[in-house]
Amino acid sequence: MHASIEPEDLLARLDAIGVALRDSGQAMALLALGSVGLERQRLDRYSDLDFFVIVAPGYKVRYIESLDWLAAVHPLAWHFRNTADGHKALMTDGIFCEFAVFEPQELEHIPFTPGRIVWRRADVDDSIAVPRRPPPDTRLPDETWIVGEALSCLLVGLRRWHRGEKLAAARMIQGHAVDRLIELDTLRATAGGSLPAGDPFSRERRLEQRRPGLTAELPDVVPGYARTPEAALAILDAMRRRGAPLDPSITDRIRAFCASTAATTIATDDGQGGSG
Repeated sequence: MHASIEPEDLLARLDAIGVALRDSGQAMALLALGSVGLERQRLDRYSDLDFFVIVAPGYKVRYIESLDWLAAVHPLAWHFRNTADGHKALMTDGIFCEFAVFEPQELEHIPFTPGRIVWRRADVDDSIAVPRRPPPDTRLPDETWIVGEALSCLLVGLRRWHRGEKLAAARMIQGHAVDRLIELDTLRATAGGSLPAGDPFSRERRLEQRRPGLTAELPDVVPGYARTPEAALAILDAMRRRGAPLDPSITDRIRAFCASTAATTIATDDGQGGSG
Protein backbone atom coordinates (compact mmCIF):
# COMPACT_ATOMS: atom_id res chain seq x y z
CA MET A 1 0.00 0.00 0.00
CA HIS A 2 1.12 3.57 -0.67
CA ALA A 3 3.00 4.93 2.35
CA SER A 4 0.70 7.96 2.67
CA ILE A 5 -2.44 5.87 3.21
CA GLU A 6 -3.36 5.44 6.86
CA PRO A 7 -6.22 3.57 8.58
CA GLU A 8 -8.33 6.72 8.76
CA ASP A 9 -8.00 7.05 4.98
CA LEU A 10 -9.37 3.55 4.53
CA LEU A 11 -12.38 4.31 6.72
CA ALA A 12 -12.94 7.59 4.90
CA ARG A 13 -12.82 5.75 1.56
CA LEU A 14 -15.51 3.37 2.78
CA ASP A 15 -17.67 6.31 3.81
CA ALA A 16 -17.21 7.76 0.32
CA ILE A 17 -18.23 4.45 -1.25
CA GLY A 18 -21.36 4.58 0.89
CA VAL A 19 -22.18 8.02 -0.49
CA ALA A 20 -21.59 6.84 -4.06
CA LEU A 21 -23.90 3.87 -3.49
CA ARG A 22 -26.55 6.13 -2.02
CA ASP A 23 -26.39 8.30 -5.11
CA SER A 24 -26.35 5.35 -7.54
CA GLY A 25 -30.08 4.78 -7.24
CA GLN A 26 -30.60 1.07 -6.60
CA ALA A 27 -28.21 0.31 -3.71
CA MET A 28 -29.67 -0.51 -0.31
CA ALA A 29 -26.71 -0.85 2.08
CA LEU A 30 -22.94 -1.08 2.45
CA LEU A 31 -21.56 -3.55 5.00
CA ALA A 32 -17.91 -3.34 6.06
CA LEU A 33 -16.27 -6.61 7.09
CA GLY A 34 -13.16 -7.77 8.90
CA SER A 35 -10.64 -5.13 9.93
CA VAL A 36 -12.75 -2.30 8.47
CA GLY A 37 -15.89 -3.77 10.03
CA LEU A 38 -16.27 -4.77 13.66
CA GLU A 39 -12.60 -5.70 14.13
CA ARG A 40 -11.11 -2.27 13.66
CA GLN A 41 -8.50 -2.91 16.35
CA ARG A 42 -6.71 -4.89 13.61
CA LEU A 43 -6.87 -2.08 11.05
CA ASP A 44 -3.53 -0.84 9.72
CA ARG A 45 -2.08 0.64 6.53
CA TYR A 46 -1.80 -2.83 5.01
CA SER A 47 -5.50 -3.63 5.38
CA ASP A 48 -7.86 -4.12 2.45
CA LEU A 49 -11.38 -2.83 2.09
CA ASP A 50 -13.61 -5.90 2.47
CA PHE A 51 -17.30 -5.16 2.03
CA PHE A 52 -20.71 -6.31 0.82
CA VAL A 53 -22.90 -4.14 -1.36
CA ILE A 54 -26.60 -4.87 -0.96
CA VAL A 55 -28.75 -3.81 -3.90
CA ALA A 56 -32.42 -3.87 -4.76
CA PRO A 57 -33.79 -7.07 -6.30
CA GLY A 58 -33.05 -7.28 -9.99
CA TYR A 59 -30.03 -4.95 -9.95
CA LYS A 60 -27.18 -7.27 -8.90
CA VAL A 61 -25.90 -7.79 -12.44
CA ARG A 62 -25.80 -4.06 -13.09
CA TYR A 63 -23.57 -3.43 -10.05
CA ILE A 64 -21.26 -6.33 -10.85
CA GLU A 65 -20.88 -5.74 -14.56
CA SER A 66 -20.31 -1.99 -14.25
CA LEU A 67 -18.09 -0.59 -11.51
CA ASP A 68 -18.90 3.03 -12.31
CA TRP A 69 -20.25 3.45 -8.76
CA LEU A 70 -16.85 2.44 -7.34
CA ALA A 71 -14.75 4.38 -9.87
CA ALA A 72 -16.81 7.49 -9.03
CA VAL A 73 -15.14 7.44 -5.60
CA HIS A 74 -11.57 7.01 -6.87
CA PRO A 75 -10.14 5.86 -10.23
CA LEU A 76 -9.47 2.15 -10.58
CA ALA A 77 -6.04 0.98 -11.73
CA TRP A 78 -7.03 -2.68 -12.11
CA HIS A 79 -9.86 -5.05 -11.29
CA PHE A 80 -11.18 -8.48 -12.14
CA ARG A 81 -14.28 -10.49 -11.35
CA ASN A 82 -13.05 -13.20 -9.01
CA THR A 83 -16.40 -14.79 -8.13
CA ALA A 84 -19.93 -14.88 -9.47
CA ASP A 85 -20.79 -12.27 -6.86
CA GLY A 86 -17.95 -9.77 -6.90
CA HIS A 87 -14.57 -8.34 -7.74
CA LYS A 88 -11.14 -7.55 -6.48
CA ALA A 89 -10.08 -4.03 -7.38
CA LEU A 90 -7.00 -1.84 -6.98
CA MET A 91 -7.47 1.92 -6.85
CA THR A 92 -4.82 4.20 -8.30
CA ASP A 93 -3.67 5.36 -4.87
CA GLY A 94 -3.02 1.77 -3.73
CA ILE A 95 -6.20 0.99 -1.79
CA PHE A 96 -7.23 -2.59 -2.51
CA CYS A 97 -10.87 -3.67 -2.39
CA GLU A 98 -12.46 -7.09 -2.22
CA PHE A 99 -16.22 -7.02 -2.37
CA ALA A 100 -19.36 -8.91 -3.26
CA VAL A 101 -22.75 -7.68 -4.41
CA PHE A 102 -25.91 -9.34 -3.11
CA GLU A 103 -29.64 -8.85 -3.27
CA PRO A 104 -31.33 -9.02 0.17
CA GLN A 105 -32.80 -12.50 -0.26
CA GLU A 106 -29.35 -13.94 -1.04
CA LEU A 107 -27.99 -13.07 2.40
CA GLU A 108 -30.00 -15.95 3.85
CA HIS A 109 -27.47 -18.34 2.30
CA ILE A 110 -24.18 -16.42 2.67
CA PRO A 111 -21.90 -17.25 5.63
CA PHE A 112 -20.00 -14.24 6.96
CA THR A 113 -18.92 -12.75 10.24
CA PRO A 114 -21.11 -9.88 11.52
CA GLY A 115 -20.46 -6.65 9.66
CA ARG A 116 -20.61 -2.93 10.31
CA ILE A 117 -23.20 -0.85 8.50
CA VAL A 118 -21.42 2.01 6.74
CA TRP A 119 -24.56 3.22 5.00
CA ARG A 120 -28.11 1.95 4.61
CA ARG A 121 -31.36 3.19 3.19
CA ALA A 122 -33.88 4.31 5.77
CA ASP A 123 -36.10 1.29 5.04
CA VAL A 124 -33.27 -1.22 5.65
CA ASP A 125 -33.10 -2.72 9.13
CA ASP A 126 -29.85 -2.93 11.12
CA SER A 127 -30.25 -6.70 11.24
CA ILE A 128 -28.95 -6.84 7.66
CA ALA A 129 -25.42 -6.82 9.13
CA VAL A 130 -26.07 -10.01 11.12
CA PRO A 131 -25.48 -13.28 9.23
CA ARG A 132 -28.40 -15.70 8.98
CA ARG A 133 -26.00 -18.51 8.16
CA PRO A 134 -23.11 -18.69 10.66
CA PRO A 135 -19.46 -18.70 9.51
CA PRO A 136 -17.47 -21.95 9.62
CA ASP A 137 -17.27 -23.56 13.03
CA THR A 138 -14.14 -22.44 14.90
CA ARG A 139 -14.14 -25.50 17.14
CA LEU A 140 -11.04 -27.61 16.71
CA PRO A 141 -11.07 -31.29 15.69
CA ASP A 142 -10.19 -33.73 18.44
CA GLU A 143 -6.56 -34.65 19.09
CA THR A 144 -6.87 -38.17 17.65
CA TRP A 145 -7.98 -36.82 14.29
CA ILE A 146 -5.41 -34.00 14.24
CA VAL A 147 -2.48 -36.31 15.01
CA GLY A 148 -3.68 -39.05 12.67
CA GLU A 149 -4.09 -36.62 9.78
CA ALA A 150 -0.71 -35.02 10.43
CA LEU A 151 1.13 -38.36 10.47
CA SER A 152 -0.63 -39.59 7.33
CA CYS A 153 0.22 -36.32 5.54
CA LEU A 154 3.89 -36.77 6.48
CA LEU A 155 4.01 -40.36 5.23
CA VAL A 156 2.12 -39.74 2.00
CA GLY A 157 4.11 -36.57 1.35
CA LEU A 158 7.43 -38.36 1.75
CA ARG A 159 6.31 -41.10 -0.63
CA ARG A 160 5.54 -38.41 -3.19
CA TRP A 161 8.94 -36.84 -2.54
CA HIS A 162 10.71 -40.13 -3.30
CA ARG A 163 8.60 -40.52 -6.43
CA GLY A 164 9.92 -37.17 -7.61
CA GLU A 165 6.68 -35.23 -6.96
CA LYS A 166 8.46 -32.58 -4.93
CA LEU A 167 5.88 -29.81 -5.27
CA ALA A 168 3.05 -32.15 -4.25
CA ALA A 169 5.18 -33.37 -1.35
CA ALA A 170 5.94 -29.82 -0.20
CA ARG A 171 2.28 -28.89 -0.23
CA MET A 172 1.27 -32.04 1.61
CA ILE A 173 3.88 -31.67 4.35
CA GLN A 174 4.62 -27.96 4.56
CA GLY A 175 0.96 -27.14 3.94
CA HIS A 176 -1.53 -29.74 5.16
CA ALA A 177 0.63 -31.24 7.92
CA VAL A 178 1.53 -27.75 9.15
CA ASP A 179 -2.19 -26.92 9.27
CA ARG A 180 -2.62 -29.86 11.63
CA LEU A 181 0.32 -28.67 13.73
CA ILE A 182 -1.38 -25.28 14.05
CA GLU A 183 -4.52 -27.05 15.22
CA LEU A 184 -2.60 -29.14 17.74
CA ASP A 185 -0.79 -26.08 19.08
CA THR A 186 -4.08 -24.17 19.34
CA LEU A 187 -5.75 -27.14 21.02
CA ARG A 188 -3.09 -27.06 23.72
CA ALA A 189 -3.47 -23.29 24.15
CA THR A 190 -7.27 -23.39 24.31
CA ALA A 191 -7.55 -26.27 26.76
CA GLY A 192 -8.77 -23.80 29.36
CA GLY A 193 -10.81 -21.81 26.89
CA SER A 194 -8.53 -18.78 27.24
CA LEU A 195 -7.59 -18.23 23.59
CA PRO A 196 -9.64 -18.18 20.40
CA ALA A 197 -9.09 -20.81 17.73
CA GLY A 198 -8.47 -18.04 15.18
CA ASP A 199 -10.04 -16.78 11.98
CA PRO A 200 -12.99 -19.08 11.09
CA PHE A 201 -12.08 -18.85 7.40
CA SER A 202 -8.28 -19.22 7.74
CA ARG A 203 -6.57 -20.41 10.93
CA GLU A 204 -3.13 -19.22 9.85
CA ARG A 205 -4.30 -15.59 9.85
CA ARG A 206 -2.67 -13.57 12.63
CA LEU A 207 -0.86 -16.66 13.87
CA GLU A 208 2.26 -14.60 14.56
CA GLN A 209 0.35 -12.46 17.02
CA ARG A 210 -1.60 -15.30 18.63
CA ARG A 211 1.06 -18.02 18.92
CA PRO A 212 4.61 -16.58 19.10
CA GLY A 213 6.03 -19.90 20.34
CA LEU A 214 4.85 -21.75 17.25
CA THR A 215 5.92 -18.83 15.08
CA ALA A 216 9.52 -19.33 16.21
CA GLU A 217 9.36 -22.89 14.86
CA LEU A 218 7.95 -21.99 11.44
CA PRO A 219 11.34 -21.56 9.69
CA ASP A 220 12.04 -25.22 10.51
CA VAL A 221 8.61 -26.64 9.65
CA VAL A 222 8.24 -24.54 6.47
CA PRO A 223 11.81 -24.42 5.12
CA GLY A 224 10.90 -24.45 1.42
CA TYR A 225 10.57 -26.58 -1.71
CA ALA A 226 13.96 -28.31 -1.52
CA ARG A 227 13.81 -29.25 2.17
CA THR A 228 10.60 -31.19 2.63
CA PRO A 229 12.18 -34.19 4.44
CA GLU A 230 13.73 -31.80 6.97
CA ALA A 231 10.30 -30.22 7.39
CA ALA A 232 8.77 -33.61 8.11
CA LEU A 233 11.27 -34.27 10.90
CA ALA A 234 10.74 -30.79 12.34
CA ILE A 235 6.97 -31.30 12.38
CA LEU A 236 7.39 -34.65 14.18
CA ASP A 237 9.60 -32.98 16.78
CA ALA A 238 7.13 -30.09 17.19
CA MET A 239 4.29 -32.55 17.73
CA ARG A 240 6.35 -34.50 20.26
CA ARG A 241 7.09 -31.33 22.23
CA ARG A 242 3.34 -30.75 22.47
CA GLY A 243 2.76 -34.21 23.91
CA ALA A 244 1.09 -35.73 20.85
CA PRO A 245 0.70 -39.53 21.01
CA LEU A 246 3.09 -40.58 18.24
CA ASP A 247 2.75 -44.24 17.30
CA PRO A 248 6.19 -45.63 16.35
CA SER A 249 4.52 -47.94 13.82
CA ILE A 250 4.19 -44.92 11.53
CA THR A 251 6.75 -42.47 12.90
CA ASP A 252 9.57 -45.01 12.37
CA ARG A 253 8.59 -45.27 8.70
CA ILE A 254 8.48 -41.50 8.39
CA ARG A 255 11.96 -41.19 9.89
CA ALA A 256 13.23 -44.00 7.65
CA PHE A 257 12.03 -42.14 4.55
CA CYS A 258 13.79 -39.01 5.78
CA ALA A 259 16.98 -40.94 6.54
CA SER A 260 17.04 -42.55 3.10
CA THR A 261 16.64 -39.12 1.55
CA ALA A 262 19.59 -37.82 3.56
CA ALA A 263 21.71 -40.83 2.59
CA THR A 264 20.93 -40.33 -1.10
CA THR A 265 21.83 -36.64 -0.85
CA ILE A 266 25.16 -37.40 0.85
CA ALA A 267 26.02 -40.06 -1.71
CA THR A 268 25.24 -37.70 -4.56
CA ASP A 269 27.27 -34.90 -3.02
CA ASP A 270 30.21 -37.31 -2.64
CA GLY A 271 30.08 -38.30 -6.27
CA GLN A 272 28.81 -41.78 -5.43
CA GLY A 273 25.27 -41.34 -6.63
CA GLY A 274 25.80 -42.89 -10.09
CA SER A 275 27.68 -42.38 -13.29
CA GLY A 276 26.00 -39.05 -14.03
